[in-house]
Parts: sequence; C-alpha cells; structure tokens
Amino acid sequence: MKKEKEKKEEEALRLNKYISHNTEYSRREADKLIAEGKVTINKKPITDMGCKVTSTDVVAINNKAIKVEKNKIVTVIVYNKPKGELVTKSDPQGRRTVFDTLGKKYQHFLPVGRLDYASEGVLLLTDSIEVLNKLVHSNLERVYKIKVNGPITKAVENAMLQGLELEDASKGARSDSKIKSMTFAPFIRYQIISNERNYSKIKVAIAEGKNRELRRFFAHFDLDVLDLKRLDFGGITLNSLPTGKKRYLTREEYKNLRDFIGDVEINE
Repeated sequence: MKKEKEKKEEEALRLNKYISHNTEYSRREADKLIAEGKVTINKKPITDMGCKVTSTDVVAINNKAIKVEKNKIVTVIVYNKPKGELVTKSDPQGRRTVFDTLGKKYQHFLPVGRLDYASEGVLLLTDSIEVLNKLVHSNLERVYKIKVNGPITKAVENAMLQGLELEDASKGARSDSKIKSMTFAPFIRYQIISNERNYSKIKVAIAEGKNRELRRFFAHFDLDVLDLKRLDFGGITLNSLPTGKKRYLTREEYKNLRDFIGDVEINE
C-alpha cells in the first residue's frame, strides 16, 4: 500500500505544470487561467494553485478538454543549452527561451529539470509526462563542470563527501525563491581540476536536481559560481553537439536509461 501511494504521489503533477506540459500556455499563464476560474478538473472548477492531477483526470480550459496522447512513440531530445536562455515557454521580460531556439515543433516538449539563465550544457526534453516524471525523480548522475571565484578548501571537500544540511540556503538562490532550507546529499564524486586563490575549477557528479543546488552549496562557503556547464545526465552527453543545437536520443542512450524510462517505443 505504501509503495502504491508513493507511486501515485510521484505521478501526480501540479495543475499549472500539467497545463504547461500539454498546451502552449506557460506555467505563469496557467496560474492566471486557474485564478480566473477557467480551469476544471473532471468538470469541477478549480482555483487552488497547489492542486495536483494524474493521468486519469480530465483537465479542461474554457470547457475544452486538454487532449493527451497515449500509447504513442516517445521522443527524447538532447539540447546543448547556451548561456542566456531561460528554460521556460515564455518570459514576461522578453528574454530568450530555449523554445525560441527549438521552434514551435517542440513547444509541447517538457524539460527534464532545469538549467538557469547563466548555465549551459546538456538539457533533455521529452514529449512524455511519464518519461519526464521517471527521469526527474530518478537518482541518475548529473555531471557538471564548475568555475568558482576562490579556493576549494578542506571544508568544501568535507561537505561534498559527507553532505550538508542548511536551515538557510538562500545564498546562491534567486531573490524570489520560496525555498529556504535545503539538504545536500554527499556528492557521488568530484575532481578538482585547478585550485587557486582567485579561481578554481571542479568537476562534480550528483544524483539530485534541486533548485539551484550547486550555486546554493558553494555560496554557503562564500564561493560564487561563475560558470556552470552540465556535461552529462544519466549517461547522455553532448559529444560533439554544437551550442544551441539539438539531437534525438540514440537507441544506445535509450538502453542506458531503460530502467527509468521503461519499455516504451522511442523515436530515434
């Protein structure tokens, strides 16, 4: 019973996220539709922003049900995100988003986790909510190359090895973030590439994807992350993929993720 409950909780999505993933509306636009009473779940009007839905629910906007394809061929793409792009469908400030580059064909795709505006590298996107949930909630390795404005001290190394729990992890976070406390699991591994007084470079592997996790972690030690590039997500790397370009997930890469994606037919 407990496992079934955990599975249901994992499969449930916040309503605004569900709308964003299955329509051209952004999460911000979805919030507005919900607040205006234009969204229903199973024909019942919903105004609760925290409401969650599952694949068995029927969600409608202005009495028009959102159509979600089932039993289709799943597509996963790898995008080499450049700095200066947001991982969102639209931005009220008019900043460029990954979907501006990817084009309308991929407007319904779902980003697997996020890279912030100043970060770059591997970004996976899929047209399947099921695949999204499995990858986001997995403990797959995420490998990053990071440059910070100071030395990697023994205290930093100890925290990487042993983990870290902070009641106030607001340093390194966005100013509008509502997440304050954070627990950082021990890093899977790390490699110090250079360690200097003014600048250091380090390669790290972690199994989580929390909100600005690495920026918050290093900020606790008064280290600003100057460059952050994701090199690998679950064995998926950039290889020779140019910045700002995309490619399909290969059959071999799909096999590497099979335990998490499941036995689905995937577009190559």
